[in-house]
Amino acid sequence: MKEKLKKKIDSWTRPSRKWTDIYLIAAVLSLVIVFGGDLLTSLFFRLVPFDKVFSPVTTSESVLEFLSMYVVFAGIWIVFLLMCSIFKSNLPILKQLAPNKNGNNLKGIVAGLLLGFGANGFCILMSVLLGDIHLTFYEFNPVLFFVFLFFVAIQSGAEELVTRIFLYQKLRRRYKSPLVAIIGNSLLFTVLHLFNDGITVISVLEIFASGIIFSLFIYYYDSAWAAIMMHTAWNFTQNIAFGLPNSGMVSEYSLFKLEAASAQNGLFYNVGFGVEGSVGSLIILGVIIGIIIIINRGKPEKNDVWADFIPKKRKKRKSKEEPQTADETA
Repeated sequence: MKEKLKKKIDSWTRPSRKWTDIYLIAAVLSLVIVFGGDLLTSLFFRLVPFDKVFSPVTTSESVLEFLSMYVVFAGIWIVFLLMCSIFKSNLPILKQLAPNKNGNNLKGIVAGLLLGFGANGFCILMSVLLGDIHLTFYEFNPVLFFVFLFFVAIQSGAEELVTRIFLYQKLRRRYKSPLVAIIGNSLLFTVLHLFNDGITVISVLEIFASGIIFSLFIYYYDSAWAAIMMHTAWNFTQNIAFGLPNSGMVSEYSLFKLEAASAQNGLFYNVGFGVEGSVGSLIILGVIIGIIIIINRGKPEKNDVWADFIPKKRKKRKSKEEPQTADETA
């Protein structure tokens, strides 16, 4: 019975697997990074008041409060790096952030930015043309503009580190089917947004679809940079450039301002959640998913980090070398 169970597990898992890569455990570890990062940033700003650090940027309390919602994600980067550096079995995960000739390069950055801006910008343009929203130019403050751009990238990148890099690679290390990693991380990404203001069924599906797109960047192009940049451009375009709700939140600073009183639900816009809550946005993301899959039909995974990986313990058993030592497995 025990032997049959082992064969069953071996049939759908990989030799490189760790017990900490089991989906529920890996998801919990991902949440540890999220909440640990949030705690770390909060502790830092208890020692160094946030308003004093960013007072050269703006004196507006409301703008500073909104900016803090992005800045808090900086701690996630630190905890992620610690999690991958301290536990040696996670070191290969860090390679996903390193420059490469596949997709972690200038081409990947540009592609991600253009796709994020283009997809979100199209939805906004259609919303304006259909009369669902009205926008007026507000202010171009170069300091605030680029400070927000930097920290939106920090926030978007932090979400990608947790889901598309850490969780994706842990699931990829354990399970033979890449679908487990692609769908599994997208599910957690969706769960992390379930408590956002104005959440709807359509917005839940849209968030899940965007997670699939970012995962396909990893699978087909080995480009975490493209995923981070598309995520950044998507959030920045609607929130800071055009002043629309981003996952239910409206920025206190933006280039354009929305006439909220006249806004109405439409094919490409949802009053409570912005373009992310619209059927049109979901269709656009579905089309992008379809195009990526069709273009890469029949192509293998661009870079399987764990393809030739043999656990240290098994190497030693096979070669009957020195006594086995405990391997760090978090």
